[in-house]
This record gives sequence, structure tokens and C-alpha cells, in this order.
Amino acid sequence: EVQLVESGGGLVQPGGSLRLSCAASGFTFSTFAMEWVRQSPAKEVEWVATITEDDITTYHPAHGDGRFTISRDNSKNTVYLQLNSLKTEDTAMYFCKRAGYPQRGQGTQVTVSS
Repeated sequence: EVQLVESGGGLVQPGGSLRLSCAASGFTFSTFAMEWVRQSPAKEVEWVATITEDDITTYHPAHGDGRFTISRDNSKNTVYLQLNSLKTEDTAMYFCKRAGYPQRGQGTQVTVSS
């Protein structure tokens, strides 16, 4: 059974940082590209970033300014999303998933507010 468990979200002030983690199980993690998506209230799901099996990373154009960094540790079956210089508009529920597959974890809430 595929399981994805996100963690690391929280309440942070504008300009702050968070590191999100996603622990994966139930599949051969190292052979799948992984990605992060997010969803704000009343908005559609938005793709954030993808990392391939070979550590090639791509980012949504809106997040290609270096504020976000996706990475993975295959020895821990974990994918990360480092969020820096957070803005209020980054407030959302963040989910990880295998690229090309719909299943997501339960998500972790990121709230950016002063």
C-alpha cells in the first residue's frame, strides 16, 4: 500500500522559512519522480516542483525565483521542500505525490501571517 506522510508545516511570519518532509512507503521510492503540489482555499491544486529519480529538479515558473528547493534522500525514502522568504500568498496545504499519479498524502498546512 502506497503511503505518503507530509510534515513540517506551521505558522510562520512573512520572510520566514520552513522545511517540509514527505515520508514515502509502499513502493520503490528511488525509481519514481516525486513532486509537491499545494492547494489554497477556493483555489485549484497548483504544482510546485518536481524532482526526478536522477535528482533533476523543475519548478513552477512562479516559484523559480530560488525561494523553493526540492530535494530527496533515497536512503530515507523522503522528499523535502525547503521554503524560504515565505509570502502570505504561499499559505496553502502542501502535498507530496509521485509524479504522474493522483494519490497524495494528507498534507501539511503552511500559514504565512504576521
